[in-house]
Amino acid sequence: MSYAVSAALQVAVYGRLAGFPALSGVPVHDAVPAGGGTGTFVLIGPEEVVDQSDKTGDGAEHRLMISVISDATGFLAAKTAAVAVSDALVDANLTLSRGVLISMLFVKASARRIDEGDTRRIDLTFRARVQG
Repeated sequence: MSYAVSAALQVAVYGRLAGFPALSGVPVHDAVPAGGGTGTFVLIGPEEVVDQSDKTGDGAEHRLMISVISDATGFLAAKTAAVAVSDALVDANLTLSRGVLISMLFVKASARRIDEGDTRRIDLTFRARVQG
């Protein structure tokens, strides 16, 4: 197993989300902004990685969590951004600076209220298979 592709995968995911037209005006972060953030934003979150190496070479499966957080009333703004995140990443053909992305698939999503109901959060989980 190798964790070597992790940083390259994050850079590619960030670039894809930050440049995706349907997310225009929606900031993409890899840490919660100072003060908790306002408006609607995308947060590149935690990941879990498991070995997927075989006789052909090193490989890994990355379970990536991408969150949409919004202080807009109701879930519509958060869901609209979450749909755009899904559209941007599912089956994306990302070029990595190290290794190769084999596939990017949607696994699950969870939507809930946080901060005493004033903020909406949608956590989307994707499975990225990488080689290298």
